[in-house]
Amino acid sequence: MQTKSSKTIANLKAGITGETTASAKYAAFAQKANEEGFDTIAKLFEAASKAESIHAANHRKVLESLGEKMDSIHPVFEVKTTAENLQAAIDGEAYEISTMYPQFLADAEKEKVDKAQKTFTWALDTEKKHHAFYTKALEALKANAENTLSPGYAVCPVCGNTYESAAVDESCAFCGTPRENFIVF
Repeated sequence: MQTKSSKTIANLKAGITGETTASAKYAAFAQKANEEGFDTIAKLFEAASKAESIHAANHRKVLESLGEKMDSIHPVFEVKTTAENLQAAIDGEAYEISTMYPQFLADAEKEKVDKAQKTFTWALDTEKKHHAFYTKALEALKANAENTLSPGYAVCPVCGNTYESAAVDESCAFCGTPRENFIVF
């Protein structure tokens, strides 16, 4: 027998797996960027890694509130050059914002799982920002202009919203968390 929110439960599990994998992948990409001397790109990957881990944790909380448990996750990914890693990140974020999260949101709305709608919206809105940051970083890398990128980032610890250091709001635009609570990279 299917539960009332069976699609949303499956989507939460898929989201946890995807976000956990992205967090691990971006942490490895940050290490590679550091090794290649791209410190500001490494900071972007570190900030995004943290944001993805926050999304996974938020999805997990909603899943558990629905009486479900998550299986263990074993992230699989490949680390290449920083340019290739940026392109992989752009492609992953593009899939999340064009396909994955819009479908997850539609299912959660149909099944009336408000908490899932909230966590999926926070993730979707953040992934849009990550996509733009990664695109800008790849363009700067190709132009040998890494110095034009943000020198740092801030991540909201509640929803994962990610800001360039020069454009941090007084409180999170997504969840209202005060800026002084943000995690700075």
